[in-house]
Amino acid sequence: MYAPERHQAILAIARANGRVEVKNLADEFNVTPETIRRDLTVMERRGLVQRAHGGAIPAERLGVEPPVSAREGRLSEEKSRIAKAALAELPDGGSIIIDAGTTTVLLAGLLPDDVELTVVTNSITVAGILAAKSNIQLHLLGGHVRTRTLAAVGPWTSEALANVSVDVAFMGINGITVDRGLTTPDIDEARIKTALMNAARRTVVLADHSKFGREDFANVAPLSQVDTVITDSGIDSELALEIELAGVDVVLA
Repeated sequence: MYAPERHQAILAIARANGRVEVKNLADEFNVTPETIRRDLTVMERRGLVQRAHGGAIPAERLGVEPPVSAREGRLSEEKSRIAKAALAELPDGGSIIIDAGTTTVLLAGLLPDDVELTVVTNSITVAGILAAKSNIQLHLLGGHVRTRTLAAVGPWTSEALANVSVDVAFMGINGITVDRGLTTPDIDEARIKTALMNAARRTVVLADHSKFGREDFANVAPLSQVDTVITDSGIDSELALEIELAGVDVVLA
């Protein structure tokens, strides 16, 4: 069977079952798991599937942005490792932005108690974690709160950010490709993510491996505006190399 024929068969199985698993597909088509992973990477780049841990999901199932509650438990171990690795990017007593997102929320919970930090966030969840910490000078950005991400967006948020300049922005994101850079499903949230990055001298993106090769509706920023991406070891090596060749430091957690 030629690769394009196998891709069509994989897509049919994914649509019928709601997802596919690498191991099962390798057995089904009598090929190696590495071959299936390459197939899924090609299919993801074509917008046919979304890579997931151990397999993939058909793209049509991703038309609606899932709420935070539906994303919190997904790839939790990988996200925890990414958040821990992000601690190495903290300034020594400086100022940071923490964007909304399931991995950035984990970072907020790991911030040390013995370092004075100024933290700016548009995330209701992040603010709730940090509000009682005596070593944190917390600035919560106002605006319209999106129920799907619990993030403040809109003109009020943008106006507040116009007066902000921090050392590092820790960003969450939905999709990363070399061609389109950082993308996210909602255009209002994309605009605020852009403003958050513009307010920082360095940008560190926290993204598990499922975000790579995915393109969403709204553009946030090209990769040229990203200094470091922290991801997990499940990332496809070719995708990681593409990001590195674009000038971004890739840290595997």
